Amino acid sequence: MPDTPLIWINAGETSGDLHGAALARALTARAPGLRLVGMAGPAMRQAGVEPVARTEDLSVMGFTEVVAKLGTVLSLISRIKRELARRRPDALICIDAPAFNFKVITAARKLDIPVYYYISPKLWAWRQGRAAFIRDNVDRMLCIFPFEREFYARFGVEADYVGHPQVEELTAPDLRSIEPDPCLVGVLPGSRRREIESLTPVFAQAADRMHQARTDLRFVALRAPGVDEAVLRSLWTANSPPRVTLDIQGPEGRYETMRSCSVLLAASGTVTLESALLGVPTVVAYRLSGLTFALAKRFVKVSHVSLPNIILDKAVFPELLQNDATGDKVAQAALAWLQDPAAMAAVQAELAALPDLLGPPGAPDRAAGIILDAMDERA
Repeated sequence: MPDTPLIWINAGETSGDLHGAALARALTARAPGLRLVGMAGPAMRQAGVEPVARTEDLSVMGFTEVVAKLGTVLSLISRIKRELARRRPDALICIDAPAFNFKVITAARKLDIPVYYYISPKLWAWRQGRAAFIRDNVDRMLCIFPFEREFYARFGVEADYVGHPQVEELTAPDLRSIEPDPCLVGVLPGSRRREIESLTPVFAQAADRMHQARTDLRFVALRAPGVDEAVLRSLWTANSPPRVTLDIQGPEGRYETMRSCSVLLAASGTVTLESALLGVPTVVAYRLSGLTFALAKRFVKVSHVSLPNIILDKAVFPELLQNDATGDKVAQAALAWLQDPAAMAAVQAELAALPDLLGPPGAPDRAAGIILDAMDERA
């Protein structure tokens, strides 16, 4: 490995930025002279990654959503290609976001830059044939779920299982010691503009129905990095009566706030696994464009959409998708827990099994060790 190696980390969404930040800290702890650049969000930038591009500029999901931002996507890809050719990093690390990262990987391979994939894209759920691209273009695949190794083996890919990077943080004693407030409901409408716009009014309507049943309930929204508070507030008040007020908090201290809630109303995504590891019952909702949803129904290969349900192989969290994502149905699901302590205790008991299924603490450090060792072998 060169004396001052340069590693490019590419994160295409908010959750990838958080994982990238933890990996960046682990890499520099093992190799203090390391230089890190790439496509970085706020967390990665704070962890010392020089931003050639911003993760926030690629906050899209789904076929029609990508098409709507095609100009931005193509511009980002062009910029990254130019910078890869100019800087010639010693390694490229991609984090999830396959639709974008596969383009970056193709450019890196043409430049003979070794490629490592951390946080496997969920190919086991959607378009499994893309595993052949991983086999042919990625030097090492680092997985965070135990079942992913078996999936990749079917396609001739020898993947490394490092465990889930958030197990240690989200099961820490200081978080677990927080007692949930029986009157507090958390609202997590996502990090992408389209999901926020489609789900915030739904959660506001749910809050109204819940408030009618229990006037002592309070609601707090956790704003994702880069999300404008004014936008959240306007979407909430557009359909919510004045009696249902919303406290909005920034990204700082989000896990403490989530743990303080008795129930969460959340967009489907990484946050559902976070809430499950924190032991907080969560009603999961999501809406896609009609075309994207039709394609998903045809090609998605899993029986659940939220990660806790997939890992536990049962519907522990209610999943209200598309036309089922209504204020009434979200409220009914949440009140079923809030009004029945036995039901609340039952779901919390189911969630207690999750940490042991996701590997021991220290996943970012294990991933960093594998990558740096592989770079040494290549050198």
